[in-house]
Amino acid sequence: MSLCTAARLLSAPLRSVSQPRAANASRAYAAAAQAVLSVLESELDAIRTAGTWKGERVITSQQGPRISVDGSRGDILNFCANNYLGLSNHPEVVKAGIDALKKYGAGLSSVRFICGTQSIHKNLEEKLARFHEREDCILYASCFDANAGLFEVLLGPDDAVLSDELNHASIIDGIRLCHAKRFRYKHMDLNDLEEKLKESQSSRLRLVVTDGVFSMDGDVAPLQGICDLAEQYGALVFIDECHATGFLGPRGRGTDELLGVMDRVHIVNSTLGKALGGAAGGYTVGPKALIELLRQRSRPYLFSNSLPPPVVGCATLAVELLLASNEIAQSMAAKTMRFRNNMTQAGFTISGTAHPICPVMLGDARLASLMADDMLKLGVYVIGFSYPVVPKGKARIRVQISAAHTDEDIDRAVDAFIQTGRKHGVIS
Repeated sequence: MSLCTAARLLSAPLRSVSQPRAANASRAYAAAAQAVLSVLESELDAIRTAGTWKGERVITSQQGPRISVDGSRGDILNFCANNYLGLSNHPEVVKAGIDALKKYGAGLSSVRFICGTQSIHKNLEEKLARFHEREDCILYASCFDANAGLFEVLLGPDDAVLSDELNHASIIDGIRLCHAKRFRYKHMDLNDLEEKLKESQSSRLRLVVTDGVFSMDGDVAPLQGICDLAEQYGALVFIDECHATGFLGPRGRGTDELLGVMDRVHIVNSTLGKALGGAAGGYTVGPKALIELLRQRSRPYLFSNSLPPPVVGCATLAVELLLASNEIAQSMAAKTMRFRNNMTQAGFTISGTAHPICPVMLGDARLASLMADDMLKLGVYVIGFSYPVVPKGKARIRVQISAAHTDEDIDRAVDAFIQTGRKHGVIS
């Protein structure tokens, strides 16, 4: 008997046994897959029914104060981008990105510590540290990564972190990764923060964590009071400045400059993806020893590719523009107040303070979505925000003013809100 014949004889009974098993396994797999799909479809149907479905409109132009949207006619006024300084399509910023692409290539195909660090990365880090008047800076792929990479490195089981209850999701996720004791204080409530500081006095290190500006409401953290309490109880202060860097404060340095506490805030995280060119990237600035430790241990830094050269080129030029002049940043205040005052006079409720984030409070998720759709028909691009991005019952349309908007742009947006608001019974 040949080996081949023996093999066929030995395998025959095995196949006869395995075929039913394979069929049963296949049916079980199909049933499991169908069960998963049913769960997913149920969740998606619930989102649609609640009116909180988040569709994605397709933009067919550059980002800017006026954009082209797939299916729309003519230019659309854009009032919901984080393009605070209008630098996303600034000719010099775009050219800097093209030049970096030609000189340094599309990307590094590596993390920083292997072969992903170029001279332009070090140059941008130096300029950002100088801009924020801190000792050193470390770049990340996003500020979400910067927030994810900080707390686990800095804080251990003997430490405590005290976080504002409305801090950004990336801060919340970053804190979850560390082993410090966690205290959540009421939104911008200094009395509650003090109570939490008293409760945590046995900790080795304590870090008070807050957004400088809260992105959904446009309200500014009471940094002077926070710093006073931190100094009284021996704590450090961290702020996330994504919605402040580049335009708040006399020189656009951020919330800490606006409130006169630059020398009292120890760590700042921010983004390159909003006012500073609008592409991508985030960073941490602070004491040199902290930045060096993050380079050694911060997981999002160690295990993510370095920022692509075109992104670095664009961001570097944006920072250079702001280091040279504060003219662009100073143009924001009057435009912001023009929108806020005219909308309030029309009968709308606008949350926040004098920040260019201007939430038009509506309450109902479906109403916010319908009004945003009707605004687009009138040539104004805005988006309704609802749960889980904001708490239930606090749906809104978040309007964001850009330095690139003209007074006529703002007035046209207000007129569209008035028409739509009357249609839906929000104002009379």
